[in-house]
Amino acid sequence: MSAHARFDRGHTDDLITFLAESPSPYHAVASAAARLEKAGFRQVEETAAWNGSTGGKYVLRGGAIVAWYVPENARPETPFRIVGAHTDSPNLRVKPIPDTGSHGWRQIAVEIYGGTLLNTWLDRDLGLSGRLTLRDGSHRLVAVDRPLLRVPQLAVHLDRSVNSEGLKLDKQRHMTPIWGLGDSREGDLIRFVAGEADVPADDVTGWDLMVHSVEPPAYLGRDRELLAGPRMDNLLSVHAATAALAAVATSGQELTHIPVLAAFDHEENGSQSDTGADGPLLGNVLERSVFARGGSYEDRARAFAGTICLSSDTGHAVHPNYAERHEPGHHPMPGGGPILKVNVNQRYATDGSGRAVFVDACDRAGVPWQSFVSNNSMPCGTTIGPITAARHGIATVDIGVAILSMHSARELCGAEDPYLLANALSAFLGD
Repeated sequence: MSAHARFDRGHTDDLITFLAESPSPYHAVASAAARLEKAGFRQVEETAAWNGSTGGKYVLRGGAIVAWYVPENARPETPFRIVGAHTDSPNLRVKPIPDTGSHGWRQIAVEIYGGTLLNTWLDRDLGLSGRLTLRDGSHRLVAVDRPLLRVPQLAVHLDRSVNSEGLKLDKQRHMTPIWGLGDSREGDLIRFVAGEADVPADDVTGWDLMVHSVEPPAYLGRDRELLAGPRMDNLLSVHAATAALAAVATSGQELTHIPVLAAFDHEENGSQSDTGADGPLLGNVLERSVFARGGSYEDRARAFAGTICLSSDTGHAVHPNYAERHEPGHHPMPGGGPILKVNVNQRYATDGSGRAVFVDACDRAGVPWQSFVSNNSMPCGTTIGPITAARHGIATVDIGVAILSMHSARELCGAEDPYLLANALSAFLGD
């Protein structure tokens, strides 16, 4: 491992801002796009004809963004270097007919999204965010970032065994938030949200809404060496990759490849959507970039053959209260730098060649790194890495930042690690 890169708390301060302004995947891609715009990137529409001009470009589709920077010397067969991530996090999502309630309580019907830790949503002040679809087909972002909803836990007096036998939650019966008193009326929620978005309720014909914790991200610990906040899995990686791409694009360095950010939606439920990693979005963008520069299918094949992707997602730091759940020889710690994630059953896409690419980037950035592998007795999670490798035939390496409380409404990482990850990604995307 290399000597530590000097910690700049400014990056983590900006991550705090990014997490707070990104309560939904739609907000996250808007926040990333705004940062790229400041670095000179410009949006291109998928329905428009693309040209082979140089510079920074990005495509938005729902909760996904793909951004790339074409250097002056780029040829049709120039390979790509990609950082992949995802914008979605496990949470509670509003059902198509949301207004419900009983026994004098007004409630909102929700569906469980992804593998969320249900208990972390109990007794927490919750807001509401997402997007509204209007009659003309346009979208309007909305974020009610104040206490609006709450999922109350049953009092211990009515569940005497909860501390000895554990909390048991039924997803259908026990996770419905309350938001007021009285009788529920059809259309109440959408009328309220439309008012918050300053659009007529009659113009709202569709919605994609979800709840979020309104407690802001914050430094934690005696020396503020930890960061607590929502949606670090995986907005931490989206933010780091956005910062790295913007830095490389404005650095003035000569590049022998095209740096790319690909942040997908729906990773938490399998990536099978038009905005997920198992969809055609990334492949379409890369191919159109090759063809816009006058390339042929042969050039496309050559470019893909030389392409490398770092799939950046959070991983598990060793838990001091449950150390036996981790692999005994691999105990990633906060503050130890990004992790290289390995699973020989291809739940992660890393192999020895990929390890060399990651180590080289960390060495050049002066960033320490750690290895992660799961305990053989515990099932291993997965990422967009194997999907990207298999779908596009692209060499892929799984990396990330070690955190605690993964899939909680509020997660925990080392305050320095987002900065170290961004530095490693900058070295990978640059030359």
